[in-house]
Amino acid sequence: QVQLVESGGGLVQPGGSLSLSCAPSESIFSFSMMGWYRQTPGKERDMVAVIYGSGSTGYGDSVKGRFTISRDGAKNTMDLRMNDLKSEDTAVYYCNAYIKGSNYWGHGTQVTVSS
Repeated sequence: QVQLVESGGGLVQPGGSLSLSCAPSESIFSFSMMGWYRQTPGKERDMVAVIYGSGSTGYGDSVKGRFTISRDGAKNTMDLRMNDLKSEDTAVYYCNAYIKGSNYWGHGTQVTVSS
């Protein structure tokens, strides 16, 4: 059973920056894909950013140019750097990982963008 532990959420003002980290219980390089998703009450969970085993990345339209997903082999984390945050970025952010035909989720971390 793979475990994913998120960290880095919190309160930030509009225009500010925040970084999230996801620490899996296995090597980050063992996953076919890892990513960040977010969800607000009453809405579906949406893809924010993904990174594949090859290192290629993908982003949701609303975060392109503002968010950057990466992997840190030394720390064994998958990270999300969020710049120019907007109120509409407020959500619970979930780490996701896919390995050997199974999909895993973290418990989520709250990001609130507010003045």
